[in-house]
Amino acid sequence: MEMFDEAGTALCCAAAIRLGGAVRVLAGRAGLSDSYGLVSAGVDDISASLDGQGLDECVLGKAFGENWTLDARYPAEVPGQVFLHRWTQLVFVTIVLTKPGQRQLVAAQGLDSAFQAATAWPLAVRVNSFACLADYELDCQQEAEGRLRKGGLPALWELAEEQSEWYRRAAELLVG
Repeated sequence: MEMFDEAGTALCCAAAIRLGGAVRVLAGRAGLSDSYGLVSAGVDDISASLDGQGLDECVLGKAFGENWTLDARYPAEVPGQVFLHRWTQLVFVTIVLTKPGQRQLVAAQGLDSAFQAATAWPLAVRVNSFACLADYELDCQQEAEGRLRKGGLPALWELAEEQSEWYRRAAELLVG
């Protein structure tokens, strides 16, 4: 994998972890925690592979299939449906980016899905000094790029986990 592709995959993976803080809450509310867990395991497998471990194609295959199931089974009456849909698009792009020789998708498409997810958040919410999740997500993406350059993958994963807490809190407010 070229360095640019690896960096892009890492940034998409970090975005999936970050927004996953909200999706975990939303999926739980919709009774889809098991589906979320399988998808999250795939994202974790990708991050581990970027850290030098081999990809587990079985875990990734389950995540790929369950990603579509999670999106299809998420009930329209539970808030956050568009957010979750955009997150599943981000995960799809992230998984495809791990495939050798793929040229159909680029990391920018995954990061755009993350931004579109934040833009679709159905509740006005302030995060730190940001008036909405979309502004927060743009800042997160910029900070993630800088952290990856300066501190490498361990710093990126730590940042993604920290940032996911704000998404988790927003989801808890949304589903009450």
